[in-house]
Amino acid sequence: MGRRWRDGKGVLVVGGEGGGAGVRVPLEIAGSYRARTKGLLGRDSVEGAMLLSPANNVHTFRMRMPIDVAYLDRRLTVIAVRTMRPGRLGAPRLRSRHVLEAEAGAMAGWGVRAGVRVEVAQE
Repeated sequence: MGRRWRDGKGVLVVGGEGGGAGVRVPLEIAGSYRARTKGLLGRDSVEGAMLLSPANNVHTFRMRMPIDVAYLDRRLTVIAVRTMRPGRLGAPRLRSRHVLEAEAGAMAGWGVRAGVRVEVAQE
């Protein structure tokens, strides 16, 4: 299941299993090394979320805002969700293949928590 995404826009669907509609969140996809390296650095806010892929850890050095970080395995199941303040280094998650970033507090509102499977649709 080696997923490869191009840099660009997409939609994150949370909780859409079993035929339900789920929560749809605007998504920026960072699939290239350059886009992953930049991530959310230098921004004051983000609309929706950003997917870094492949990735198994993040840092918040030079960030201007606290962020929620969700670590996803290769099946896009959430392994863990953490809130990180600026200036922190996250511990690598061994099973993580992708990382979602969003403004602090946003993921709880979308229902992103450990054990939930998400979907990504690239536009």
